[in-house]
Amino acid sequence: MSLDRRSFIAGSAALAAPLALPVQVFAQEKIVRFTLPQDFTRIYTFVTSEYNQGQRDYFTLVNDRGGVGGYKIVADITDHANDLPRAIEAYERGKREGAVLIDPLSTPVARALVPRALEDKINMITAYSGRSDAADGSAFPYVLPLSINYWTQVGLIIEQFKKTEKGSLKGKKIVFVHIDTPFGKEPLPILNVLAKKEGYELAAFPYTPPGNDQSAIWPQVRRARPDFVIFWGAGVGQTVALTEAIRNGLPMDRVSGSVWLSESDMDVVGREAAKGVMKVEPCVGGREPKVIKDILADVVGKGKGAGPENKVGTGYYNYGVQMATLMVEGVRKAAEKAPNGPVTGPWLNEGLRSITNFTAEGLLPPTTITKDDHQGGGMGRIARWDGAKFLPITDWFSANQDVVWEEIRKNSEEFKKSGK
Repeated sequence: MSLDRRSFIAGSAALAAPLALPVQVFAQEKIVRFTLPQDFTRIYTFVTSEYNQGQRDYFTLVNDRGGVGGYKIVADITDHANDLPRAIEAYERGKREGAVLIDPLSTPVARALVPRALEDKINMITAYSGRSDAADGSAFPYVLPLSINYWTQVGLIIEQFKKTEKGSLKGKKIVFVHIDTPFGKEPLPILNVLAKKEGYELAAFPYTPPGNDQSAIWPQVRRARPDFVIFWGAGVGQTVALTEAIRNGLPMDRVSGSVWLSESDMDVVGREAAKGVMKVEPCVGGREPKVIKDILADVVGKGKGAGPENKVGTGYYNYGVQMATLMVEGVRKAAEKAPNGPVTGPWLNEGLRSITNFTAEGLLPPTTITKDDHQGGGMGRIARWDGAKFLPITDWFSANQDVVWEEIRKNSEEFKKSGK
């Protein structure tokens, strides 16, 4: 899809025309402005489209119900195409126009923007992206994952593998296939520590981004005769990896991805062929959660949906709703503390870092954000593809958080010293 710059007034029927909306449009009401420069066209493509669709639909739902804490949400949406100069330009424009939050949905972009967000005191959401050590709010006060980071996700996967093997991974072989970027390499420190702790052998196979050709890697994976496989990418890299895993005869019930696996990926790979594959779930999928039903009735049902109706309830769509609910909850908490603002980054930061036991009416596990813990508690669950949908095979749980937080603190301490 092509996407130029657009300001989205959540609550309107569609995206407004490109260009900034005139200030007088908002003269009679209080607003909170978010900037959402994301990758719609290069690597993450349909992932971003569904995620962003979920965000916009939830903002519409909130605004049509009168806003939150007396404020309406305005989102400025652009395509940075995973290109750092374009992303920085979008960030600076958002800053000039009063944005108090940015969600770039990209690890390289988020990493590049960390120093700016910290200096400017603009809240940067790094859901399933960016630096895992940003979970340490003492080192990264304005960088907020708001959900399980990559280190926690891989800790959950290893715990599930261990459960499958009746409590022991000693002598087992785990293969990690990943995109050769900072995002793809992110789980390696935890995998290596857990390999020593649990006694498994780890073999890593990187592939060149964006991952269109992995044909040379997967026969090597097959020949390695792994007990379990973890594949780690997003967008086209995930569908290609899963296709190659299937082609090479790997048993799907011993293969897991991160959060970046959805119904849309299965449509590309083949729903029946992928049966059995696992993924990490950070929130409930499908259309059963109350908030998704409300969106279907009060947004999509009234012709105000931001995208195709058949994408409502996919994993990526629900992730977008999940993050939007947390952003809005942050506004609500900020408005409780200071009803009349002023609406600034620090104002919203106080709200975001006081979210307590929040579930968005059952959409996500209980999430508490504090000034020390920006991850929210570290709970997720494992789901398995049954040929039609992802079914949870665990309850919400946390695992290996001692290892994860040791790595978080080690890296965040280094950041405090060096800024890197």
